[in-house]
Amino acid sequence: MQQAARRVTPEEQDLKPMQDPLEPAINPETLRGWRAVVRDLAQMLRFYSRLPVPKLPVEQDAHALPNFRVAPRMVAVAGAIIGIPAAIMLWMAASLGLPTLLSAGLAVTVSIIATGAFHEDGLADTFDGLAGGATKERRLDIMKDSRIGAFGGSALVLGITLRIAALAGLLEEVEAGTAAVIIIAGASLSRSLGLTPLVFLPNARPGGFSSSVGRPDMSAFVITSSLSIGLVGATSHIMGLSLSSMAGAIILAILPVALVSWWALKTIEGQTGDIAGAAQQLSEIAFYTGLLMAIGLAHG
Repeated sequence: MQQAARRVTPEEQDLKPMQDPLEPAINPETLRGWRAVVRDLAQMLRFYSRLPVPKLPVEQDAHALPNFRVAPRMVAVAGAIIGIPAAIMLWMAASLGLPTLLSAGLAVTVSIIATGAFHEDGLADTFDGLAGGATKERRLDIMKDSRIGAFGGSALVLGITLRIAALAGLLEEVEAGTAAVIIIAGASLSRSLGLTPLVFLPNARPGGFSSSVGRPDMSAFVITSSLSIGLVGATSHIMGLSLSSMAGAIILAILPVALVSWWALKTIEGQTGDIAGAAQQLSEIAFYTGLLMAIGLAHG
């Protein structure tokens, strides 16, 4: 005989959580307009950095994986925000009269802290795996291994050294405030370009993290690329460089992304999140180098 449902007492009813009628339940799939843009920006900041981003009213779960099909449209803005702490450190150190090399080293240190070495880890894993394995399966296993090898360690040291050297060189050529703006522009552009392997290459490891978060839509890639190029254009105006010189710096930033994407396609038949991290690091170094070349040509 079926038992009758127990009646809820008024006291128990008072203990039940009630939905605020002014805050209806949020369905992340139906968010539109500025609410969706704000949500995507918050998700990209959490994904790419260790910066504290509180749960927003437009979010159901602040710890949910981002929808990488759409959210990357805000990578350019997130990248610029992530670059601000390093930019402030560079400006402060240089303004206090510290040597350019030390100022640049402090800025890169702050950048690594802000991101939790997220992209540096991808750079090391990429070189360990692609250069150290003999088969696709072995390369993917190496990339998944948390230990670092000779190729990865060398790439990590060289990458950090080149970033410091490039920023120190820029500090010797431009004002500290301008160099700080360059960091913000480089952080934005390199992270947008870092999406390139994810957009154009298949997943090398089905079921991996890159596969689980989804592939960015072409529209999202175009939006974030346009935003970052616009920021770079504004930087060129601040520096007094011609648009052709800035275009050259952007092209130089694209080249290592294309090379590492080709290398990944040849060796593991696709991309992983580590490949995207390596692309970001290499494009940032190339962008700074391109600016130094443009400044040198302008002075020559």
